[in-house]
Amino acid sequence: MASPALDKSVPEILPPSLDATAEQPPLFDGITKLYTCYTCPFAQRVWIARNFKGLQDEIKLVPLILQNRPAWYSEKVYPPNKVPSLEHKGKITGESLDLIKYLESNFQGPSLLHEDPAKKEFTGELLSYSDTFNRTVFTAFKGDIAKEAGPAFDHLENALHKFDDGPFFLGQEFSLVDIAYITFVERFYIFLSEVFKYDITAGRPKLAAWIEEVNKIEAYKQTKTDPKEMIETYKNKFMA
Repeated sequence: MASPALDKSVPEILPPSLDATAEQPPLFDGITKLYTCYTCPFAQRVWIARNFKGLQDEIKLVPLILQNRPAWYSEKVYPPNKVPSLEHKGKITGESLDLIKYLESNFQGPSLLHEDPAKKEFTGELLSYSDTFNRTVFTAFKGDIAKEAGPAFDHLENALHKFDDGPFFLGQEFSLVDIAYITFVERFYIFLSEVFKYDITAGRPKLAAWIEEVNKIEAYKQTKTDPKEMIETYKNKFMA
């Protein structure tokens, strides 16, 4: 189980999201900034890692409204024009999985990577699989959910049996692997249940227990998006 003593999260007042009319914050002014979006599952990964490592005072959130994002973001900050991106030590870097590893390597706080060789190897395998997992489930929205997405959720169920001494992918330790998957899995859990009446936890007790345990971690709870808003967004994007 994750120890509350290790969870350095503290409640914070979230800054308002910036749209196309917003002025650009100073660039490379010595303040580390996480350019994010409160509803983006990719950006949420880095937000969770920031919170869990207790970096709220060290890394400032700069949230953007992606549907009406400022032109200066692609022109002057991050040309790929995606979130998340991190401004740190005079450079901008992106890609969510790279950034959660970057926070682990470059900042203090509770570790989200573990030194055990078997767990390090398994971490690499699961992080590599995450894009395939997401793509498989999203593609299944247009087909047979149980048949096409079921094996992907079975993969996670089986992975959660690898280290059986705790509820997380690496056993007792909450890690980068849990962060990589929870932002998408919980959205799938809610959306598939609501729209397709498909329960991803049915017959998958480890997956059900994992979702429940991650939801007890403040670092994650503070980043969750409104379920109704998420469902409408997914309906408009994938079901129209």
